[in-house]
Amino acid sequence: MSDNRFIQDYRAGTWKADPAHSEIGFSVRHLMVSKVRGRFTGYDVTIVTTEDPLGSWVAATIDLASVDTGHETRDGHLRSADYLEVEKYPEMSYRSTGVRPVGDGWDVDGELTVHGVTRHVPLAVELHGFVPDPWGGQRAGFSASAEINRCDFGIGGTIPLDSGGIALGEKVSISLEIQAVLQQ
Repeated sequence: MSDNRFIQDYRAGTWKADPAHSEIGFSVRHLMVSKVRGRFTGYDVTIVTTEDPLGSWVAATIDLASVDTGHETRDGHLRSADYLEVEKYPEMSYRSTGVRPVGDGWDVDGELTVHGVTRHVPLAVELHGFVPDPWGGQRAGFSASAEINRCDFGIGGTIPLDSGGIALGEKVSISLEIQAVLQQ
């Protein structure tokens, strides 16, 4: 039985993220009192929706050197061997392994590879719909989120603060806003 009966205007096909209308972002606690937010500007995301949504899949590759927090010195530090080590590990990748309905949304199970380490990371996905665009094409919109522990991927150490806590949080929140274009 197909679950696409619950998705208005559902459309099977191969979709590519439109970089002008998509964002892959993250946030991490800094000095235990605030969050630093950033994004990656270089990526390739392919989404394949099948007739039965449960057979759909996603693959993404992210250029880690494209990290942008709005502060060039911090971005350089993130690219260094202290954190992302982009000269040795230039890309991060995600490959889905399954899709399942959860409440009003979907969970996409998958494998995230960062810093030479692969871990299971589920994405909580909200599907916003499928619509024709003004240029004769088709668009689909998705939001997704996940949380990882950067230490599980061997990214950066922990620097204790004299006041307690650590300088940079271990938990990293990941958020994706994807507007995808149907490929012809």
